[in-house]
Amino acid sequence: MSEPAKTFNGWVAHDATNPLTFTSFTPKPFTETDVEIRVTHCGICGTDVHTLRSGWAPTDYPCVVGHEIIGIVERIGSNVPNLASSSASREIRVGDRVGIGAQSGSCLKADCEACADGQESYCTRMTGTYNGRYADKSKSYGGFAEHWRGPAHFVFKIPDALPSAEAAPLLCGGVTVFAPLKKYGVGPGKKVGIIGIGGLGHIGILFAKALGAEHVVAISRSSSKKADAVQGLGADSFIATGEEKGWAKTHSRTLDVIISTVSGPDMPLSQYLRLLKRDGVFVQVGAPEDPLPPLAAFSLIQKGVKVTGSNIGSPGDIRDMLKLAAEKRVFTLGSKERYA
Repeated sequence: MSEPAKTFNGWVAHDATNPLTFTSFTPKPFTETDVEIRVTHCGICGTDVHTLRSGWAPTDYPCVVGHEIIGIVERIGSNVPNLASSSASREIRVGDRVGIGAQSGSCLKADCEACADGQESYCTRMTGTYNGRYADKSKSYGGFAEHWRGPAHFVFKIPDALPSAEAAPLLCGGVTVFAPLKKYGVGPGKKVGIIGIGGLGHIGILFAKALGAEHVVAISRSSSKKADAVQGLGADSFIATGEEKGWAKTHSRTLDVIISTVSGPDMPLSQYLRLLKRDGVFVQVGAPEDPLPPLAAFSLIQKGVKVTGSNIGSPGDIRDMLKLAAEKRVFTLGSKERYA
């Protein structure tokens, strides 16, 4: 096999204001625990926009975004556990179709509580698939490029039943909503609310239904997306918070879990919490640049509800999600464009 390429080509951001340029960049050095792929598809995520404009924090330019990556394996390091071996239970070979999500590195140390517990996305040395730094200090670059290179631990074989264009958004947006649904036991007998019917929210409805939730409520400010949510995605009911008077009282204590894919200083958080049953859980996964609104203590105290967050998902979550998506044919909605 030829030597690994020293440069890749991709759409590079050099600052927060100018257009991306298609040019060469230097990926991380190839190591024997890495996988290299030829990129065929890459989703566009809200994180890409925040990063390109340095919205959450200063971006380490030059930067190549894109962390919903699908591609074909072209090189596998000789020290890749459970990948290079022909007897591996999660065998990946050159020529296979694989995906990479929002994380491409963590310490993977036995004494790391997060990594040892299979919760790599909470590792204090977590490396994002782009705009991050690996342990050797090399930069991480994303999938808006012809090739991608990175640690095999965060590379996942894509089931044959999932088309690439539909599978790509699952690798960040999908697992971001799937992981908390799984963690908080969504399934038969559970009633779930999904706030926001956009990129994350529509996948949240699909996965809540695929997991067998008894009742899924789509929640949005207006009824403009009601038909899409109910007839198109399978939600059982719809709450338009900007149109339905007294909605928080009408639907009080009806939901076990709420997944919020939106946020902002004017978000009616206290009213959302009224929808929860005793011991209900409100999970914030949307991460815009604005802060959450203030919260009255009694909104938590009176029913013992929990307000928490969830950071993408672990490699185990991604494998479980891809398996469920293939079995239940969970296909995301969106448009497709060719950039070549």
